[in-house]
Amino acid sequence: MNAVGIDVSKGKSMIAILRPYGEIVSSPFEIHHTSSEISFLIEQIKSIEGESRIVMEHTGRYYEPLAHELSQANLFVSAVNPKLIKDFGDNSLRKVKSDKADAVKIARYALDSWTDLKQYCLMDEIRNQLKTMNRQFGFYIKHKTAMKNNFIGILDQTYPGVNTYFDSPARNDGSQKWVDFATTYWHVDCVRKMSLNAFTDHYQKWCKRKKYNFSKSKAEEIYGAAKELIPVLPKDDLTKLIVKQAVEQLNIASQTVEQLRSLMHETASKLPEYFIVMEMKGVGSSLGPQLIAEIGDVTRFTHKGAITAFAGVDPGVNQSGTYEQKSVHASKRGSSTLRKTLFQVMDALIKNKPQDDAVYLFMDKKRAQGKPYYVYMTAGANKFLRIYYGRVKEYLASLPQ
Repeated sequence: MNAVGIDVSKGKSMIAILRPYGEIVSSPFEIHHTSSEISFLIEQIKSIEGESRIVMEHTGRYYEPLAHELSQANLFVSAVNPKLIKDFGDNSLRKVKSDKADAVKIARYALDSWTDLKQYCLMDEIRNQLKTMNRQFGFYIKHKTAMKNNFIGILDQTYPGVNTYFDSPARNDGSQKWVDFATTYWHVDCVRKMSLNAFTDHYQKWCKRKKYNFSKSKAEEIYGAAKELIPVLPKDDLTKLIVKQAVEQLNIASQTVEQLRSLMHETASKLPEYFIVMEMKGVGSSLGPQLIAEIGDVTRFTHKGAITAFAGVDPGVNQSGTYEQKSVHASKRGSSTLRKTLFQVMDALIKNKPQDDAVYLFMDKKRAQGKPYYVYMTAGANKFLRIYYGRVKEYLASLPQ
């Protein structure tokens, strides 16, 4: 039994190799994440007599090149949650924090958990691309929200409330009606300095040019509201420049979000479970690819409890002697991105109320019992994941190898 503990950092790693009873096969040494040094590490591990298992922490993206190359060399690699390493006993009153000490600790953990280690699965290129796109999608969604709030903050000083006039969803190119309207009519004086007939005619031509639906009553409503508004910033070139810059940043973020949404949908459609997932209630063209991206290949999970633990929606247990707590918080030790996506799916179910869906009926029952919001939403996410696991795994098993 040769336990190889690897403490991974950016561009380099510290390696320690141990055997049972504290036997040191190799003192901690450092390698850089280059092809030559990784090849040297592979040769060294393969030259050691006995079975070798490699353990590293599942943190960020730093570990992936090393885990990929070692797995390609047919070595046993296990990427474990850093929480498990942190909670592993140090058996010492001294607190030592160094790369060498961490590598030794990981190797000791590998020896202690030898039979429970799970082999790292090489993700195929499509799933890897999809997951990367989903993380970028989440980043740009946050960026878009920040740009939107910034733009609204500026408009509150030039045309208060203009963002509430239209609620049309974003188009495929990322454009939104209220943003386009505020770009043209960026100051309240752009509207009220005209007569009602002149504004109505101008607004109608704008709708035709931008390919939006025109409503005369809406034009009258906008014009009437503009008469009562009080702007803070003047209608001059400097204010117009500020508004223009905010619009450009928001439009760039919106276009990127919609491009990623479309690209994720196209990429996810190449995976075998795509049509099974898209048939599930609460899952649409946006949430479906996000679910597939974050869950990945379900065949790597040994049972339903493993996938709910991966998402962090598994119920906790608190028992001691005759005491047993009836309601325990979910573990929340899994993927926070997956939990967020699951909650969005549950929210869609609550809003659409599909009476033929088992997950919605289950949540509705919990809600009728007076359960708190997070309780029935987490319980619904747990049930949804179990159904997802069963359907997808059964379908994949029916396909040719």
